[in-house]
Amino acid sequence: MAITLDAVVRTDLGRGASRRLRREARIPAIIVAPGQETVSITLDEKKLIVAALKDEFYSETVTINLDGSAIAVKPVAMQRHPVTSRIIHVDFMRV
Repeated sequence: MAITLDAVVRTDLGRGASRRLRREARIPAIIVAPGQETVSITLDEKKLIVAALKDEFYSETVTINLDGSAIAVKPVAMQRHPVTSRIIHVDFMRV
């Protein structure tokens, strides 16, 4: 079963902007690829939590719908809050 997440490109960067996004139930993330520019995105927190609970999220390719284009990625790193275990940030690598 393929996992698909909808994303929006992030224009405002930084700690304050990330905190504002988290208050709105949006998780900041990035998509990296060798030889390409890094893309900053935001994901819906609830949909990301549901996807992260599945084993396929870590072992198979995840599809991110970004502005009408589908990007195949794999999660590389996921940062969590040390007390609440809430997802704070996710790094994805293009496949």
